[in-house]
Amino acid sequence: MDTIASIFSFITTPVSWVIVQFHSVYGAIFGPDTGWAWGLSIVSLVILIRICLIPLFVKQIKATRAMQTLQPEMKKIQERYKNDKQRQSEEMMKLYKETGTNPLSSCLPILAQSPFFFALYHVLNSIASNDTIGVINNRLLESAQKAHIFGAPLASKFTDSSAKVQELGSTITDVRVVTAIMIVLMSFSQFYTQRQLMTKNVDTTVKTPFMQQQKMLMYVFPVMFAVFGINFPVGVLVYWLTTNVWTMGQQMYVIRNNPTPGSKAQASYLERLTKHITQHGKTRGRGQKAIVKAIVAKGRDRNEFERKFINGLTKAGLAAQADGNVVKSEASTLVETEDGTPVAGAAPKRQQPKRQSKSQRQSGPVQGAAKAAGESEPKTSLSKSDEPQDAKPGSKPAGGKPASGGKAASGGTRSKAQSGQRKGPQRPKSPSKK
Repeated sequence: MDTIASIFSFITTPVSWVIVQFHSVYGAIFGPDTGWAWGLSIVSLVILIRICLIPLFVKQIKATRAMQTLQPEMKKIQERYKNDKQRQSEEMMKLYKETGTNPLSSCLPILAQSPFFFALYHVLNSIASNDTIGVINNRLLESAQKAHIFGAPLASKFTDSSAKVQELGSTITDVRVVTAIMIVLMSFSQFYTQRQLMTKNVDTTVKTPFMQQQKMLMYVFPVMFAVFGINFPVGVLVYWLTTNVWTMGQQMYVIRNNPTPGSKAQASYLERLTKHITQHGKTRGRGQKAIVKAIVAKGRDRNEFERKFINGLTKAGLAAQADGNVVKSEASTLVETEDGTPVAGAAPKRQQPKRQSKSQRQSGPVQGAAKAAGESEPKTSLSKSDEPQDAKPGSKPAGGKPASGGKAASGGTRSKAQSGQRKGPQRPKSPSKK
């Protein structure tokens, strides 16, 4: 470890100077020899470093999004070379090289802050060894050795002996309880950060080496923190726990507001966005417009969640535009409810044609032709006849005797007039019945 610390010794002086500046501020509030002054100085150092790393974090997100755009190509390579793992890996590396993407981009923030981590470790280790370092002189060295965080000295370790801990003004029990709790919290925060990345913010439809790498880191990093954490001073544990909590919160914010396409986080985000847009009728903020713009630009390449989002806007009478804005759709209409309240965005329902009987379908063309010719509609047997009563066969003449054929008409067979035969053109008989 001394060799590694000596490699990063060039940054030891700037780190010690930043800690001293923060200590001068917090020391005026809590006292220069308190654990609050030195502990908050370390926490402030972490926050300052992570703020400086935000541009690198944004670059990491862009690289991750670029990896997501390659998912269809990766899936094709997997299907084509599913029986040849070596050729599959070669084609994957070739694809990364052609597109300029790097699957190891998720490790960039960790690699960037490692020099600060080793410099801080070297500073705290020098304090424990009673050696001046950087801008920390003898007065500040004595003040740092007196500082305790929840009863544990700032420079003490889990593996320190009881005699060394007593020299720092504490007990071995206090040191080991505090360091054990901090190691557990540090490992848990790292594990939870990787887990939410794997379960919520990864497109699970395609398995790639990137996913395998993230899955490996989810288990490797917590174990590394647990193993090496027992050799870290309490001040370094404060530093690493703070940076893990920052990373966890930063990751939660990104997953909620800028999720990976095709992930569960995107499904939840688009559901919230649909409710927000249908309630206000427009997108708000640059972030929402950018996401809507990206979804519209995909066209037919949209995933299941994005198609559901577009369909939800259509049902609400809204339409997403290419610039990311949302406007009212031209096809939307106002539909009134039973109490007369207009409801916007409801599409008109399709009117289903009424089903006709067989006789109506057969008589339809005949009636239409009759109406076109100016003839009256045919009368049914239930309608009253306009002919005089004495003109009907079977009726009695003036002399009281029935007309010829009346007996036959009154029998079982009806005449054409009695059966209410229709006037006008009749349907020709089928040739097969001749």
